[in-house]
Amino acid sequence: MFLKPAGWHVRFGIVAVAFLIVGGSARGDDEFPAELTKVKPYWKNPVFAGAGGNAWDAKIRERGWIMRNGDVWHMWYTGYDASEKPVMMLGHATSPDGLVWTRDAGNPIYRRHWVEDMMIVKQAGIYHMFAEGLNDQAQRLDSRDGRDWQRDGPLDVRTTDGKPISAGPYGTPTAWFEDGVWNLFYERRDEGVWLARSKDLKAWTNVQDEPVLATGPESYDRLMIALNHVIKHNGRYYACFHGSGTPEKPRLWTTNLAVSTDLVHWKKFPGNPLLPERDNKSSGIFIHDGRQFCLYTMHPEVHVHFPADPAP
Repeated sequence: MFLKPAGWHVRFGIVAVAFLIVGGSARGDDEFPAELTKVKPYWKNPVFAGAGGNAWDAKIRERGWIMRNGDVWHMWYTGYDASEKPVMMLGHATSPDGLVWTRDAGNPIYRRHWVEDMMIVKQAGIYHMFAEGLNDQAQRLDSRDGRDWQRDGPLDVRTTDGKPISAGPYGTPTAWFEDGVWNLFYERRDEGVWLARSKDLKAWTNVQDEPVLATGPESYDRLMIALNHVIKHNGRYYACFHGSGTPEKPRLWTTNLAVSTDLVHWKKFPGNPLLPERDNKSSGIFIHDGRQFCLYTMHPEVHVHFPADPAP
């Protein structure tokens, strides 16, 4: 994803479809509703962070994923230790409210392969995880319970003419499933976000060979961009994405919003970024708590932000 060692940085921002649909028909005067664009931080942030010390997850990084299952909240995250060449592994935590989290005693729950920057779509009783593997190669893992994972291998993404995309990293996979079709958003070198589609989860074909979400023109994402999450709200699709306009390292990253009616053509929120650039919070996802959307930023710690004007 981002914050990687120097080199060719491709990030497969598969728009891992957070299959969350809320609301009905779109309203022309509510293209960017306040419940998604005006947020305030929880006063006890961060709600989750690296364990520190010699723990396997002394630090956490990039996008983690949160899902509600009845009264239990689940979080999957990437943890790594303080060694010189750490391996990114998959951790799991639970919560009764999305605010107080308890690590799984069986962590790391998957250690056979590098797992980083993940997202999950639950479809037909199966948890489909889209994540980066070693060297930023997008991959898919499956599970029936969210804890025991089997790796399906790297994603086969092809251009519009059926040829494999050029070699190199592709990361930040994000997927969206609707009407029998899987939509996969991915980025390469953080230079733009592409969209590919599949009906069988095996072969993915670009909708177009140009990005559906490009960098710029504003400073907050002028140089780099990646898409983290898609939701459907009031008849429209909303993408939470992060971007950077700082050329030097360590970079500052911003959390932003875009809207679409077809998943292909996107309009960025004129008021981006949603949070001050100086906060350097990224890998944002919108999670509905049963009453309202909450914005979680997952990197470099987990922070939650509530609507500035709570739902009645």
